[in-house]
Amino acid sequence: MAFEAGDSLVAVTAILIPVVGSIALFTFLSVATFVESRRRERESYYRSETLKKIAESSGDGAKGAIELMREQQISSAKRRIEGLKLGGLITAVVGIGVMVLLRGLVTDEPVYLSGVIPLLIGLALLTYAFLLAPKNGYRENG
Repeated sequence: MAFEAGDSLVAVTAILIPVVGSIALFTFLSVATFVESRRRERESYYRSETLKKIAESSGDGAKGAIELMREQQISSAKRRIEGLKLGGLITAVVGIGVMVLLRGLVTDEPVYLSGVIPLLIGLALLTYAFLLAPKNGYRENG
């Protein structure tokens, strides 16, 4: 069984495409993670420098800046709670979808009950977001 030049080129190409694609993907992911980490580090540094300058100053400007920081903290907490609500809703709906799909595929055994797991996770997220999470962005002591 002799291989021709065209056959080996096809075989090498079939192997190299996934290898190069995998290397490119993981290189991109590592660079993107590094850049995001550096951005957050810079934001944290500038925020701490601003707080230091506010602590050194006094007057109405300092009070306004502290109020702005508090509003940013509350806004961040609200975004996190909204993300929990959305994540819980999506997870619960995925659980329901898995239950419907598995019930349609396998009717003689209760395999569809495995969809209860993501459904309950979604309900737990929704319960926390609506009932247990702090309403004003931070928990009160006491």
